[in-house]
Amino acid sequence: MVEPSAKFTDIKIPLLEPQHGLDHVSGVLGTPRWWPTGARVSVVLAHGSTGGMDTPLIDAVHRHLTEQRYLTLRFNFPFAEANKKRKDSMPVLRRALQAAIATLNADPTAAPAHLFVGGIGLGAQVASGLAGARLRVDGLMLMGFPLHKSNAPEDLQADDLFRVVAPMLFIQGTRDRFCDVNALRNTLGRVGAPTTMFVSQDADHQLRVTKKSERSNERVHYEVSQAVDGWIGKILES
Repeated sequence: MVEPSAKFTDIKIPLLEPQHGLDHVSGVLGTPRWWPTGARVSVVLAHGSTGGMDTPLIDAVHRHLTEQRYLTLRFNFPFAEANKKRKDSMPVLRRALQAAIATLNADPTAAPAHLFVGGIGLGAQVASGLAGARLRVDGLMLMGFPLHKSNAPEDLQADDLFRVVAPMLFIQGTRDRFCDVNALRNTLGRVGAPTTMFVSQDADHQLRVTKKSERSNERVHYEVSQAVDGWIGKILES
C-alpha cells in the first residue's frame, strides 16, 4: 500500500488585531502522512525582516520537516503581507506569531502534542522573546539570531535568551555581521536553558553563501533542515 504524500495547504490566519487594514495574514500549512497519528509534533517557522514566508530557506526547512512527519506552518508577518518594508513593532509581531500557533489548535481532535517554534533573523528574535515571556514550547530553533548590531559584538542584545527555559538550537553563519559566533558561544555559556550550536561555514546572516563557495545555497538549506530535524528528534527522546 502506498502512503499518501504530505500536503501543503494555503490558509488564512486571523489576526488578534487588524494591521495595515488587514484582518488576516497568509500561511502555508504542511500536513504530513497519516496526521494526527504518531508523536503529533508541530513546528511553526517565522521569516526575517525581508522576503516573507516564501524565503527560500524557510520554504526548504518547512518542506523538509513536513516530509519528516511534523505538522509544519510558515506564515507572513503583517508588514510582509501588506508589502511594507518597515517591520511591525515587536508587540504586533508577537501577536502574529501567537495567532499562527493558535491555528494549529483549531481542531481539538488533531491538536499537536509537541510544539517547536523558530525562525530566521527577525523571526528568531520574535520567537525567543515570546518564549521568554509566556509561550510554552518544547524547543526553539533560532537561525541567524540577531545577537548584536551590525559588526558590533560588544553591544549584545541577549536579554530575551536569559528568560527562556526551553532548549534552544542556534544555527549561525560564520559571515553573520549580526551574530559573531564567538560572542554567541560566550553568551550561551551564561544562559540557563539547554543550548546547541550549529555553525554553517561561509554563510551570512540569512544563511546564504557566496558564489565562490564550494557549497550551494540549496546545500546549506539541506544541512540546516537536517540539523533542525536531528535536534528535534533528540529533544523528543530526552
